[in-house]
Amino acid sequence: MNEGNKQVWLVLSHGFNMDGRAASQTITDKIPHLLKLGIEPVVVSAITGKKDKVIEHHQVLPAGPVALRFDLRHYLKQRISSRVIYRIVMTVFSLVLLPFLIIEKLFIRIETHWSWAITAYFTGARIIRARMPTLVYSTGGAYSAHLAGYWLKRRFGLPWIAEIHDPMIFPGLTKNKMRMRFSAWLEGTICKHADVVWWFTEEALARARTRHPELGERGHCIIPGANAPDFSRAPYRRGKHLVIGHFGSLAETRNLEIFLLSLRRVLEKNPQWTEHLRLHLYGGGIDAVSAQALKDFPHPSMIENFGRLETDPKSGESGRDRVLKRMNAADCLLLLHGTVPFCEEYIPSKMFEYLWTQRPILALVWHNPQMEHMLRELGHWAVTADDADSIASALEELHARWMQNDLADSGVPSPYTSEAATRQIIALARESLTRNSLRT
Repeated sequence: MNEGNKQVWLVLSHGFNMDGRAASQTITDKIPHLLKLGIEPVVVSAITGKKDKVIEHHQVLPAGPVALRFDLRHYLKQRISSRVIYRIVMTVFSLVLLPFLIIEKLFIRIETHWSWAITAYFTGARIIRARMPTLVYSTGGAYSAHLAGYWLKRRFGLPWIAEIHDPMIFPGLTKNKMRMRFSAWLEGTICKHADVVWWFTEEALARARTRHPELGERGHCIIPGANAPDFSRAPYRRGKHLVIGHFGSLAETRNLEIFLLSLRRVLEKNPQWTEHLRLHLYGGGIDAVSAQALKDFPHPSMIENFGRLETDPKSGESGRDRVLKRMNAADCLLLLHGTVPFCEEYIPSKMFEYLWTQRPILALVWHNPQMEHMLRELGHWAVTADDADSIASALEELHARWMQNDLADSGVPSPYTSEAATRQIIALARESLTRNSLRT
């Protein structure tokens, strides 16, 4: 049915090949391993990522006006250098779309990118007829990939495997009742119809099984991991400052407030530390809570915000590689988990990148024993995310080790790899294919 001995997999991923995005990295990192293990992925994604040069890659626009405007905004921003021209073009698009935007926002108040499922379905259907893939693999992130995966399974009867990045159901996650009902319906549909489905934490899997007992043994927990950085790691060298680096996005539910409060407590006891302790921030915008905490912090010279590192146009070095090099040079990496119930089922993908650097990690963890165990087992700090005293104690221990020049690389490669996750996925998919063939 497929070319040679290779299996063709149709992969649906809205955010594929988006430099530095966690949801993109989770699937992008698996592609080389799929190829190596005899799988030929054919990817359908949004236009916001980069066109892949190695595999067959189809980029499609969403069908609805809300997602269309969102995707066009990001797509054009990457390609139009003039801010004036960009604003003119987006204004024209927005005016044309305005009546349809109003209708969608009034009557279809669910996930922003839901309508990408429509165009992904029709593109996927065309690929299925032409390439006859073995199965459909939906991954996200965006729920639209799973919606398209379900439609394709119903239409063509292909096996469907689904990778759920974040919990779909959680009390207080949204006040939008239509979105809550849609999320509940989609989770139930996945649990009922997907041949294999997996979550990234044991707690997320356990709760999904409780809500949907019919999931049974088709549900799994697979830790996504990350690929080893593809650059020469420089051995750690202590500098004149103890640099704590935070990499990634900030949000009101994952902010700097408690960390800066703990740091202030440490500095009140040890004011001389202001001369040699620094906090470096890398990533997107600063949320309102973090912005206020930074404004109130009495030692602004200790904090430097580098913003988001994009591809260097001179060297061609990707934003991700630039970030990894900065991680590799930091004395300690700060990992913020958040302080909301959602975190009980969630492990930041940034943690897996951090682990590959072999640098010490100070993680502020919220009610997630699995995450705490993974970090402590490898010798890192995992403290309760809202316990300022525990965070302050960890900072004092970190400083003491820095003074003794005792923050060398661990020398322990991360055990959580994309290759290991990919092997698990392929094994589960093959088991499912065998079961399906026996039934028929």
